[in-house]
Amino acid sequence: MLNFDHIPILDHHAHPFLRRTATDDPARFQRWFTESTDPVTHQRYVPSLLVFRTAIRWLAEFLGSEPTVEGILAARARLSEKEYTARLFADVNIGMVLCDYGYGSAEAYDHAGMQALLPCPVHPILRLERLAEELIVAEPTFERMLEAFRERIAAARDQGVVAFKSIIAYRTGLQIDAPDREAAQRDFAYLKAMAAREGRVRLARKGLCDYIVHLALVEAERQTLPIQFHTGFGDSDADLRYANPLHLRNVIEAYPAVQLVLLHAGWPFFRELTHLTAIYPNVWMDLSLAVPFATVGIPAMIRDILGMAPFRKVLFATDAFTMPEIYWIAARWGRWGLAQALTELTQQGFLKEEEAMQAAQDILWDNAQRLYQLS
Repeated sequence: MLNFDHIPILDHHAHPFLRRTATDDPARFQRWFTESTDPVTHQRYVPSLLVFRTAIRWLAEFLGSEPTVEGILAARARLSEKEYTARLFADVNIGMVLCDYGYGSAEAYDHAGMQALLPCPVHPILRLERLAEELIVAEPTFERMLEAFRERIAAARDQGVVAFKSIIAYRTGLQIDAPDREAAQRDFAYLKAMAAREGRVRLARKGLCDYIVHLALVEAERQTLPIQFHTGFGDSDADLRYANPLHLRNVIEAYPAVQLVLLHAGWPFFRELTHLTAIYPNVWMDLSLAVPFATVGIPAMIRDILGMAPFRKVLFATDAFTMPEIYWIAARWGRWGLAQALTELTQQGFLKEEEAMQAAQDILWDNAQRLYQLS
């Protein structure tokens, strides 16, 4: 089988770690091996997931521990968080991370904390809905909120941000309508009243969600910043009926100069996303989340994708979160799946070996480096 271990991974979509105390007992550790938020699933069903069982076996081999959660946690506790992270990242050759800090909690590391922990460069991604939620609470009027939002996104590139990120798929779906200022203003009033009662808001009002995404699309074009969109499966609040990437066609065609990175292979709609990637120059396809959670289905998915999508528009990422083990597990599954798919294409005579190696180089590193304009 072809081996791509020497090619570093540019992990173009990931999230910060939680402080180690958040995952230092078995229950808190194993809950992060599922997208479910249900405690019954965490306790009763995660232990029978293939992604979890494989992770325990691999981690035990890596750490020289017993193949149990307790054994792994005891072994990692003997290493500092920085040393342990460095060992994991070196083992799977992760060379750079682009990090969305909008997902997490008070236990999550900020950008400075991640820079201090990771053995490689890390660059920030700006999550649009989280920024808007903060400003809805902080600003007294709709006009002031919009002004502050525009100011923050206008300064993004100067502040080191390498991409915008939208989770509108989670909130009101990917069918993004034309901007309607009156509808957005009504939604702001509704949410401002909520903020007065509860001190926080969750932005899930279609008029305002659509409006801020259009503002960001205009600004992304001005700054030549890509925008990442969550598509397909994810946390339990994602309604798959409205997370199909085909809903984004109007946006894709309305903003042809904006590079749109559609995340998570759109799983289970990876064929639909592959179609969009093949026909629109401004659509890029990401493999994360489907890697690692599709496990043994990863090679078949990648083979289907590479059968239609341009190799130079497919991106590798882990979508890792909470702890460095998730980065490592996703990278191992992803490298295995990519090697399986490209080896098969080579053995069947569809690619020469040097073409398969170049495809791996593009997917693991070069495509993201070009897209995000990274040195």
